[in-house]
Amino acid sequence: MKIDLTDTTAGEINKALVRGRRAIGTPAVGMVLTLVIVTDEENAYDSLKAANDASREHPSRTLVVIKRVSRSPRDRTSSRLDAEVRVGAEAGTGETVVLRLYGEAADHADSVVLPLLLPDAPVVVWWPVNAPLDPAKDPLGALAQRRVTDTYAAEEPVRELTARASAYTPGDTDLSWTRITPWRSMLAAALDQVTCEVKAVEVEGEEFNPSCELLAMWLADRLDVPVRRSLSSGPGLTAVRMDTSQGPIVLDRADGSLATLSIEGQPARAVALKRRDTAELIAEELRRLDPDDTYASALRYGVERLHTVPEQTAEASAEPVAEPEPVEEAAKAPAKKAAAKTAKKAPARKATAK
Repeated sequence: MKIDLTDTTAGEINKALVRGRRAIGTPAVGMVLTLVIVTDEENAYDSLKAANDASREHPSRTLVVIKRVSRSPRDRTSSRLDAEVRVGAEAGTGETVVLRLYGEAADHADSVVLPLLLPDAPVVVWWPVNAPLDPAKDPLGALAQRRVTDTYAAEEPVRELTARASAYTPGDTDLSWTRITPWRSMLAAALDQVTCEVKAVEVEGEEFNPSCELLAMWLADRLDVPVRRSLSSGPGLTAVRMDTSQGPIVLDRADGSLATLSIEGQPARAVALKRRDTAELIAEELRRLDPDDTYASALRYGVERLHTVPEQTAEASAEPVAEPEPVEEAAKAPAKKAAAKTAKKAPARKATAK
């Protein structure tokens, strides 16, 4: 069921939600959280589809906030709120309200969203694109227990990670981190199978993929070893190679779906490591509402530190080191030179005497 409201208010939207639930025969509210999606018209459809798919696991009230661009000075001074209320099959297993804010209303989106939040239920805010530099200080982000961004959608993903680290607040997370959950699980399981010491690691993947950087920072932070970042044509992460005291451990995924795990002394095995869609990623993030300390530690390790330490190590190892001259040979060198000069002069003095 879909109800369209033009130039409306938050009170009218709440009344429409009640009418919609009664019309489909489900007057009770059985939702566990409020998911606020802050996006634009271009990405609204894909984001809402992912949220509806995730609602099968997490029944929720989904509020889609779309700030419309005002082109003329008159439109900027005016204020209007249009809403589209969806219940039943139109909204997955929860409720959906699409909010389109015009003019000054776009600058006060938190005032519009606040009356529509489910009472006594956690709030999650998700920015599929154009996330603020400091999500916790954003007016909508301040309403939430968890704030989900996606640096993969940023124009400069690697630089965006640095901004995320400097502005991190407990409750922040990123879908680029969620994408590497299967990789982290598989690598941790591989190291549990052997007793060894990890000496160095190489992470291979696409150049502008923040998930590759996050995985490398996580390994460097947890293992305290040099981690080298190498490039490939993708898709996404393609391989992780660990040099250990018991031989190499390699997790290689060339096609984006099936990976091969190779451990020294064991037969290679195929493992499922497919690239997941956005619905699976957001569903995973909605499973936990507590701060992710592991993400915070990996993020604070720093992209700059990740890229500078291996390069310095490589330069130091590439410089030729001159072998020191033995002390005894160095001490005998002046004596040998003096003896050679004496030997050359001796025959001349002998010939003169005759």
